[in-house]
Amino acid sequence: MKRTLENIYRLGVKELWSLWRDPIMLVLIVFAFTFSIYTAATAMPETLQNAPLAIVDEDQSQLSARIVSAFYPPSFGKPTMISNDQVDAGLDAGIYTFVMVIPPRFQQDVLAGRMAQIQLNTDATRMSQAFLGSGYIQQITMGEITEFVNRYRQSSTPAVDLEVRARFNPTLNKSWFGSLSQIINQITMLSIILTGAALIREREHGTVEHLLVMPVTPAEIMLAKVWAMGLVVLLASALSIKLVVQGALHVPIAGSLPLFFTGAALLLFATNSMAIFLATIARSMPQFGMLVVLVIMPLQMLSGGATPRESMPALVQNVMLVAPTTHFVELGQAILFRGAGIDVVWKQLLWLLLIGTVFFVFSLWRFRKTIAQMA
Repeated sequence: MKRTLENIYRLGVKELWSLWRDPIMLVLIVFAFTFSIYTAATAMPETLQNAPLAIVDEDQSQLSARIVSAFYPPSFGKPTMISNDQVDAGLDAGIYTFVMVIPPRFQQDVLAGRMAQIQLNTDATRMSQAFLGSGYIQQITMGEITEFVNRYRQSSTPAVDLEVRARFNPTLNKSWFGSLSQIINQITMLSIILTGAALIREREHGTVEHLLVMPVTPAEIMLAKVWAMGLVVLLASALSIKLVVQGALHVPIAGSLPLFFTGAALLLFATNSMAIFLATIARSMPQFGMLVVLVIMPLQMLSGGATPRESMPALVQNVMLVAPTTHFVELGQAILFRGAGIDVVWKQLLWLLLIGTVFFVFSLWRFRKTIAQMA
């Protein structure tokens, strides 16, 4: 047992030195846990921001002037006044996301109680802005019309007062969700890329043949790669949470970081084993990259990190239960967002341990078979 542990340790140190001499991988690690985390938290605005709006005012009335003046930054950019023949060209060129057309005699029709209409043209290819902005524009316009007709801003008291309490994120700050979710995604992605690339690099450089003549077993080689690459990802993610998430973005962590990294270590045990399996299938680094894309995209999109699993078909939900990322996303969100303890996430920990063990045994079988073919 002592000899086995020494072999695993020394082989792992060799992996760390190999990674240290690979500048491309080092740059990828730094980028994934710094710039990528920061942009994921800040690239998506918290609300509608500086949406380009144009208005065709064919009424030129007091009411239309009030409607035009109601739109201002930061939700909307300063409205651009255009003519009717500029609408289609502006939308086609992507200059405006919204174009409002106020028809002639609009104020007269409103004051006379006749049916009055305002046309709102929306560039629906800008889906998030189109969805939010259409509702904002309707609410702002109707508020101005109601105030103009009643000569005061009417405030009715509803029969039922619905009091909303936003738990775990009282200010509804999307950077909290974006940064921590990206941490979870990057742990999965980097673990697969680093471990698989380490094995592919050894095959391309011919160092696997050197290992075959040494008194080491395939299990020792695999465990060395698992702990070495897993340690790199854990250290990088810990520094990212401390320096980027908590330091630069000022995102509070609700739960226990040691408990979170315990779950991350179990995830790395599974994903690193998965990476070794992929590396035994691929014959070169480009082939491995293509396999990684086919694996990582479903893992990240269907595990519940991007969209809730409840909104997915039942078949997808059941199939993704065999993916370690599904349980890690549940564990990570529960700990980081809601401050859950071991009494809440113990099931996810057991699932990660079970899935990781199955993946390791299967990958070890495949790894032994590949080594036997090379010998």
